[in-house]
Amino acid sequence: MNYESAPRETLEKTLSRCAPDAREPLEAVLRGEELSFEQGLRLAIVEGPDLQALVAAADHLRRETVGETITYVVNRNINFTNVCFVGCSFCGFGRGVQAADAYSLSFEEVVRRAQEAWDCGGTEVCIQGGLPRDLDGFFYRDLLRAIKHALPSMHVHAFSPMEIDYGVLKTGMPLRDYLQMMKDEGLGSIPGTAAEILDDRIRQQLSPNKLPVARWIEIISTAHELGIPTTSTIMYGHVEEPADWVRHLFLLRSIQKRTGGFTEFVPLGFIHQNTRLFKHGGARPGALREEHLRVHALSRVLLHGAIRNVQVSWVKLGLDTSLACLQAGASDFGGTLMEENISKAAGAAFGEYVAPEEFRSHIRKIGRVPAERSTTYKIRRIFERPEDDPPPIAAPLRLVRTEAQAPYTEGAY
Repeated sequence: MNYESAPRETLEKTLSRCAPDAREPLEAVLRGEELSFEQGLRLAIVEGPDLQALVAAADHLRRETVGETITYVVNRNINFTNVCFVGCSFCGFGRGVQAADAYSLSFEEVVRRAQEAWDCGGTEVCIQGGLPRDLDGFFYRDLLRAIKHALPSMHVHAFSPMEIDYGVLKTGMPLRDYLQMMKDEGLGSIPGTAAEILDDRIRQQLSPNKLPVARWIEIISTAHELGIPTTSTIMYGHVEEPADWVRHLFLLRSIQKRTGGFTEFVPLGFIHQNTRLFKHGGARPGALREEHLRVHALSRVLLHGAIRNVQVSWVKLGLDTSLACLQAGASDFGGTLMEENISKAAGAAFGEYVAPEEFRSHIRKIGRVPAERSTTYKIRRIFERPEDDPPPIAAPLRLVRTEAQAPYTEGAY
């Protein structure tokens, strides 16, 4: 069944073909009601005509909330080291100190890459990395200082809650003081990663060394209270069940109603190929297309009235499935990335750079209007017609291959 065809029909006709127990919660959310856990769970398992109705309702809510634009940000992803002691079973990126392909980037190299992104029209750098045992307590602060000294206007979207917690541990500072210091040094926003599934039972299977749920919530909530916005995420397609999606989404909704600090929600499909979780941990091999549609549409429905923006992760989904999800409730294409290591290391094969002109072309293929945004969703420019587009950047990025990166040495940070 072609689930993306539903928006071309009337919503009423699509709803009329689904089962009454699926139609009832969809009609309720279309009336502006918040759904119960039981209603959310019913929608989390829909198939066939019921899935088509969920997709249509989610797309209607998307249109009602953000209109016909699909946004994107021109950014660069910089992973400063792959050395990490945490040992997440779903990760193919982390390496031990002695690994032949362990690497670290100097401050100068990180700044060079950020400058290169700025020169190509980038407005954001996303900075994350592994957790080396020998990390200096003020490493994150000093890296932030180096970037902001060179590029004061560059938005730095950096350091997951796991990294923030590690910085707090290494410095001995109270969490609130540490986050205030980082904000004062120019931290613009925090990636809401290290969330996976916000259920400690599932997290024990994924990574016993990862933050417990209560600490993730504390870090995110404190950041919001200090005026530091964050994204929010979920990782699906592994050992979790649909009920876990619903609980996770409801938890994020409750945080957002209290703090208002989430800029977007990003479903992240599990990339299984090179992970221990798939090879030895009993995980299923990621999600199929219908599950991707179901998760993105469910996210729009259950977060309606709380989190406005639902983003696709094109590096995990590929462009075709991303476009399908953008017709199933999602409204943001994410970033150009320019380079990407974490999904690629786990086995993703969809590339690591989509140029702004490619985003605009793909967005127009599904009859929507492209718009470049800032990290915090301020619209920088809407491209109503192809003739409005700027010329492509003539010089491509000088992307540094892994083999050109400096090997990691203990004490590097």
